[in-house]
Amino acid sequence: MQNLLDLDVQALTDWFAERGEKPFRARQVLRWMHRFGEADFDAMTDVAKTLRAKLKAEACVLPPAVVRDSLSVDGTRKWLFDVGNANAVETVFIPETSRGTLCISSQAGCALDCAFCSTGKQGFNRNLSAAEIIGQLWMANRLLGADQSGERVISNVVMMGMGEPLANFDNVVAALNLMLDDNAYGLSRRRVTVSTSGIVPAMDRLREACPVALAVSLHAPNDALRDKLVPINQKYPLKELLAACERYLEKAPRDFITFEYVMLEGVNDSDEHARQLVDIAAQVSCKYNLIPFNPFPNSGFQRSSAPRIKRFSQILLDAGIVTTTRKTRGDDVDAACGQLAGQVQDRTRRTQQRIIPINEVGHE
Repeated sequence: MQNLLDLDVQALTDWFAERGEKPFRARQVLRWMHRFGEADFDAMTDVAKTLRAKLKAEACVLPPAVVRDSLSVDGTRKWLFDVGNANAVETVFIPETSRGTLCISSQAGCALDCAFCSTGKQGFNRNLSAAEIIGQLWMANRLLGADQSGERVISNVVMMGMGEPLANFDNVVAALNLMLDDNAYGLSRRRVTVSTSGIVPAMDRLREACPVALAVSLHAPNDALRDKLVPINQKYPLKELLAACERYLEKAPRDFITFEYVMLEGVNDSDEHARQLVDIAAQVSCKYNLIPFNPFPNSGFQRSSAPRIKRFSQILLDAGIVTTTRKTRGDDVDAACGQLAGQVQDRTRRTQQRIIPINEVGHE
């Protein structure tokens, strides 16, 4: 039984062609599934009855099931989705006055082990399928009450949930293609953002395959410190990462890269660190998004104080660099940045390893 959520536009068209159906039939079903959120083939009224019967016999529309639905006092909503074999991933919807942003997961756990991230501390099990990735958007639209009027509840999607999106490249790109397709969700490339810790070859592949907005988890302004906070830096150091960012901008829908920077007290939040970020901004067109650290058990880190974050931000602003400080949302339901953990049957045995104490991270 083929789960049609697993197929992007081209794959769905090919699947229909193999059954002797014309391309417009694939577009019809695509619209029903994604634009209207329909899973019942009998409800697809402009699809021929013979085709509906064929679909019922050979296919299904099967998103991941909801395990838990949590609502924060600030309106942020977090879902835990079952992805099988005792694994579950988290998805977060953040409502704002001018937009609604959905934060989507791409893996059950994460293999990159960034020092300050609760997902990484839980280890890694597997990549999510395209159906499990786009299924988060499909389910969120349904659960948020989206209807066929065309009014969009979710206006922005960020691949910033559990996992490293570019380590699950093919399935993430298939899901991105559906997000952008006019017969599916019809989102602008400017309104879809992929966040990466800096897998340079995959950044180059994304630039060619599906250049959406790009956010890079920077978190340190020099290699010595970033090697410890974001271990992938040991493979792709800052010089290579910044060069990849420059290449990406050749085809990006925005003229800047967003650098995410979690604020860790006494670790990466000094005036000197800020001045080093000014030097980076001279090399790559960028904006900085400062993220107050969101604590989780045994993290070994503390959030930088509000005055320290303000001072740090001001140094960047005084240098003429666009800088924002992320407002913490949903932390009462552990839905804030860096807190997503879900349930992961860890294949890396990372949960048996020690947490790096803050005094071992250093103050480079």
